[in-house]
Formats: sequence, structure tokens, C-alpha cells
Amino acid sequence: MISAFIPIIIFLIIIAGLYQKTPVFNCFMNGAKDGLKTIYEISPSLIGLITAIGMLKASGGLEILTHILSPAANFIGIPPEVSPLFILKPISGSGSLAMLEQIIKENGADSIISKIAAVMTGSTETTFYCIAVYYGATNIKNTGKTIPCALIGDMVSMLTACFLFSSFNN
Repeated sequence: MISAFIPIIIFLIIIAGLYQKTPVFNCFMNGAKDGLKTIYEISPSLIGLITAIGMLKASGGLEILTHILSPAANFIGIPPEVSPLFILKPISGSGSLAMLEQIIKENGADSIISKIAAVMTGSTETTFYCIAVYYGATNIKNTGKTIPCALIGDMVSMLTACFLFSSFNN
């Protein structure tokens, strides 16, 4: 039933376009051209971001950064098992999902660690990916205060997840 919604919506759009005497196919082609232009414009940002993430993981930089930040993470209540997720989530959605899967496999789906990781993953955004895509698509070069504000929001969400699960499960 649900799989029929998209064809129905497309059919309704075509009917509405024909009713209004709009050249539906030409509009579709113009939209497709604009989409390809957008892909072309944001590709350098995405390629750079994907390359940086791959280099961070392959070089062991994520583990080094996690080790360096572990005393501060322990002090503010971030379990060591989720510290890499704390660092990676604002950068990479797919990387953080793979890390979440690993945390769940290692600790069990019902463990406090897995629950914290799941809430951290679900309540935060891939900040740098979104900025690369949306600002790249609109040719905004100066991000202003977007990055600090977004990272503060991510940090508050992650710390809240750690605090709430630690408070209610002790």
C-alpha cells in the first residue's frame, strides 16, 4: 500500500500540470538539469569531506584523538565506548552508523552504552556534511557562526544523552 504513494503522487503532479496546461516534460527536464548543476557545484566539498574522513579513520587519527580527549570525556561523563562516536558523528553519518553498529554488537542492544550511543546518533546532525552540501549548493563561502552553533547543539544533545542514561540507570 505504502509503495503506491510515490507513483500516485507523480501521477497527480502530471494531471495537475496537464490541467494547468504546463509543459510537464519540459519542467521535468529543467529540474533534472538544475539537479545536475547542483551536484556539480557541491561535488568538490563532498569529495574533500569524504577524503578527510577516510584519512582520519585510516591513519588512526580517530583513535589518537579519542585517546587524547578521554580524560576530559571521562570527567564530563562520556563513557569511553562512545567517545569515538562523539567525535565522528558531526563529521560522518555513515561512519557514525557503522560505529553505532559496532558498539551495539560489542555491548548488546539493551546495554546502557548502546542506548547512549543510539540516542547520541539519533539526536545529533552530521554538521559538516550538511554545511558542505547546503552551503556548497548555494555558494555560501562564509559559514559565519553556523559551525560553532551547530557543534554546540550536537554537544548538548550528546551530553544530555550521557547524563540522562547515567542518572536514570544508577
